[in-house]
Amino acid sequence: MAELILLIDDDESLRRVTAYNLESAGFRVIAAGSGREGLAFFREKAPDLVVTDVKLGDLSGLEILETVKKEAPETPVIVITAFGSIEMAVSAMRQGAFNFITKPFDRDTLRLSCRKALELKSLQSRNRLLAAEVDRLTGAEGIETASPAMQELVRTGLRAADSEATVLITGESGTGKEVLARLIHRHSPRRDQPLVAVSCAAIPPTLIESELFGHVKGAFTGAIASRKGRFQSASPGTLFLDEIGELALDMQAKLLRAIQEREVEPVGSDRREKVDVRIIAATNRDLQEAIRKGELREDLYYRIGVIPLHVPPLRERPEDIPLLVRHFLRKFQAPPGVRFSAAALEKMRRYSWPGNIRELQNLVERCLILRRGDTIGEEELHFSGPPAGESCLLPEIPPEGISLEAVEKGLIKKALQLSGGNRSEAARLLKIPRHVLVYRLEKFGL
Repeated sequence: MAELILLIDDDESLRRVTAYNLESAGFRVIAAGSGREGLAFFREKAPDLVVTDVKLGDLSGLEILETVKKEAPETPVIVITAFGSIEMAVSAMRQGAFNFITKPFDRDTLRLSCRKALELKSLQSRNRLLAAEVDRLTGAEGIETASPAMQELVRTGLRAADSEATVLITGESGTGKEVLARLIHRHSPRRDQPLVAVSCAAIPPTLIESELFGHVKGAFTGAIASRKGRFQSASPGTLFLDEIGELALDMQAKLLRAIQEREVEPVGSDRREKVDVRIIAATNRDLQEAIRKGELREDLYYRIGVIPLHVPPLRERPEDIPLLVRHFLRKFQAPPGVRFSAAALEKMRRYSWPGNIRELQNLVERCLILRRGDTIGEEELHFSGPPAGESCLLPEIPPEGISLEAVEKGLIKKALQLSGGNRSEAARLLKIPRHVLVYRLEKFGL
């Protein structure tokens, strides 16, 4: 579709001629006869380019320029005037105008200026997408925040990046712990070396030692060749151990030795290999509680938690929601003008976000695909959990009674649905240890 140009000029005859000139060049044009009408069109239509006269009667073209640059900095503005001066041109360019054209001008001058402005905007847009992809791959994606707590967290993380100390990142599932880990690695002295991430909960207990430390050929059935572990692959970079609280106690002891001695022993080998890695660990569990229950070694906790960082859940920083929504709209390459209404954003702020940023990302993507128009309203938002602050609704107990087992089974199914099948996250939602959830899954045959 052709680019949309907003033309603002209070001279009706010149406005018609200019609009015809631009439309003949293949542009779509929406014309306004006053500054206020132009700003109303600007906010409603989200044009790709604004062309405005300086003298408008109600508002000046420079005021239009200032407003556009404040509300949509990426939108180029061309200022035209019959009363041009060097001072006015300098003022317009300082405020961010793409070009300043004096009347009379021929049609090719304006056409060429519009094409160059739109080409520059397209190039800048591609650069932003490229930068976003670089950030996704290198770790800065998602660190957009208006929350004082999150801003302080990022500052602390960046200060920690210069050291070799182990970092322990805690927080609920979906809050962005791996994003923070990648940001720390990206700003560390090891930035040019690999960052290797491994989810300790996703690997069967029988394979976790081989996955971390490697194995030699013939070490076990199926070991048809020697293989490096994640420690060796990460050396001399950073090893990110996600969901570290899910490791079995015997594996915790081996991990502690590897971290302290900076050496690993591959499965089936009697030789130790030196490794040079920086450790960043993460978990959504309460590790102090795990220590009290005997599920986590206290010495491992203190070894990995030299620098503790806690990522707050999204419900505790609702001021970040508009920023994150805009970030995800850019990420999914939403067409120009597509946005969420103020009512929709307010509804998002009131929601509890059990799935945190991951849930918000899914919501934005879903709404973008299924939207009915350019403005996504609150009626198009469909959440899985209750709004923030709402208490859990208990089922009524009928006179004939109710099956507690059926209620428990239903809650477990709902938690698994909300967590996308992630058992650790489902256990957190149900506020029970993961092994208790596993027992109940087996008990109910789920």
